[in-house]
Amino acid sequence: MKEQYPVVFVIDDDRGIREGLQSLIRSVGLRVEMFSSAQEFLVAKRPDVPACLVLDVRMPGLSGLDLQLKLRDGDGGVPIPIIFITGHGDIPMSVRAMKEGAHEFLTKPVRGQDLLDAIQKAIASDRVLRKERKEWNQIHAQFESLTPREKEVLDLVVAGLLNKQIADQLGMSELTVKTHRAHVMEKTQADSLAHLVRMTEKLKAFSSKS
Repeated sequence: MKEQYPVVFVIDDDRGIREGLQSLIRSVGLRVEMFSSAQEFLVAKRPDVPACLVLDVRMPGLSGLDLQLKLRDGDGGVPIPIIFITGHGDIPMSVRAMKEGAHEFLTKPVRGQDLLDAIQKAIASDRVLRKERKEWNQIHAQFESLTPREKEVLDLVVAGLLNKQIADQLGMSELTVKTHRAHVMEKTQADSLAHLVRMTEKLKAFSSKS
């Protein structure tokens, strides 16, 4: 299926700045959705496409940094890359934003090409993350279909134990281990032990950074 066009979300309480950013971003053929506040953005339905968020730091109500934390914690749905823009930026503020995962931090007046470059990089990053998340969801669903006993066998298989060792450790026959192992391979759709190990590693790696 062909990917839908990516979208850039812009949040700024200054209408003039919003319109200027909208014109700039549209000039390179990107879709833009505009919001005057973080609250307005949080209640809006977001399209399921690669995206990034161009966000003002200082706004009435929920600040840009507060919104960043909400998105990081999952309060606003799936996290997306954030590009901060501000006319009041200082070093501690930019450091805090970057530590919390901001993709970029730009000060007003923003050079148009710098912003467009940051947007393209952020969308590319989101595209990769979405692909990883889709793969993780599929692997997670497959692994969750395993019974508790099959999960025990899985853990020992990927740890490198032989069927006889697994049987001794779990107190079952080798034949039973082979049966559980076959079910694990079938349910996870792994075509080899190496494939099964890679799947478990991807599951752990994505979980640790999500």
